[in-house]
Amino acid sequence: MNAPAPASLEARIAALTDDDLARGFAAFRSKLSAAEAAYLGACVRCGLCAESCHYYQASPELENVPARKLDHVAAAFRRHATVAGRVFPGLVGARSFDRELVRAWVDAVFGRCSLCGRCSLNCTVGIALPRVFRAARAALASMGLVPDDLQATVDNSLAHGNNMAITKSDWVETVQWLEEELQAETGDPEARIPLDKKGAKVLFTVNPREPKFFPLSLQASAKVFWAAKEDWTLSSDPGWDLTNYGLFSCDDEKAGRITRNLVDAMERLESETLVIGECGPGCGAARWEGPEWLRGSYPFPVRSVLELMDEYLASGRIAVDPSRNPKPVTLHDPCNLVRHGGVREPQRRVLGRAASAFVEMAPHGEESFCCGGGGGQLAMSAYKDRRIASGGVKAKQIRETGASVVVAPCHNCIDQLMELNKEYRLGVQVQTVAEVLADAIVPGPREEGGACPRP
Repeated sequence: MNAPAPASLEARIAALTDDDLARGFAAFRSKLSAAEAAYLGACVRCGLCAESCHYYQASPELENVPARKLDHVAAAFRRHATVAGRVFPGLVGARSFDRELVRAWVDAVFGRCSLCGRCSLNCTVGIALPRVFRAARAALASMGLVPDDLQATVDNSLAHGNNMAITKSDWVETVQWLEEELQAETGDPEARIPLDKKGAKVLFTVNPREPKFFPLSLQASAKVFWAAKEDWTLSSDPGWDLTNYGLFSCDDEKAGRITRNLVDAMERLESETLVIGECGPGCGAARWEGPEWLRGSYPFPVRSVLELMDEYLASGRIAVDPSRNPKPVTLHDPCNLVRHGGVREPQRRVLGRAASAFVEMAPHGEESFCCGGGGGQLAMSAYKDRRIASGGVKAKQIRETGASVVVAPCHNCIDQLMELNKEYRLGVQVQTVAEVLADAIVPGPREEGGACPRP
């Protein structure tokens, strides 16, 4: 049975007019490609999607089956976009796009789906459910039906340049403090976390949760850049936040405006390469979706910091001692980074060099289960109980590795894993790849006051 919509959403659903509903369905149609429209009638009810879904694995009920969620979305399409649905709606499972069906959409595509895409990976006919569900979310967004706390993150990014509404002065003060800490840690008074350096090779972007809650994670990235003698900078103005929750609200116009902050920062600072910090959805939004939202290609390359760290080690720009990380380490694969984005091996090579014992989860890579926090779930408090329950699948994966440290190259995933660590009493430490690498860096001549030679 569908759960009732959160209170404020329910009021907005109840107030929908026929014009609102028509606009919402038109928005849905406009977001569907011909292939995606074909998916709406392609499901063969084989059940493999259920076995692939962490929601269903945690709570095996009908409404958690991805094919069932697809049914809710497809029913409106059959009714309003097919001849059979208009003439024989009952025979083909067609339903009018009314308030009742809108409630089912909200529950299905916001409340029971993290857009992780594992169901599509194992679908016998290759249905790309996340693309269909994103179109459904876009329809709901056009009617003002994005859950309030998810919408707030989008609004914060538009109003403040970052999704946590961190002021410029607070951001600058945090960076300056971390620079002092970096100097103390490395013993190098010349170590810098540069702000607004024009012409730097790398413009580095971060998740706002780092300066807000996990500043040592940002310091670890800075230590890696320092050890590699990278020419890099951060922006003090909008353009330092890599996150874009428009990816999850599916309001492409607003998502494009948020992406524009990154492009403007690159142009303002005349940087060569935009480097995305450890954030799966941030990488997906900036690297893959951003050009679509802006209706054109970037005039600069976009890379993940994981790729840079891998190259630093492979080229000898950074020397490491894995014995500095003696505890067994396992790796969580963020869905947007690995399954959707294809950045799979760099983080594994880094951990293989920087940690004494690296053990994989089963399954892992493209087949890995979502942590449960993706798709904006962390920003939707109404669905917290489902999020934690679905995360039980990931908790089981972690426990079975026997690892003491879980590495997640995504702060969205880290927040979820920290909650799972507490809820399921895993007793693990959760870290970024940069934190593990920074701990393994071997002190070199520069830490003794000299210059660290390039290979």
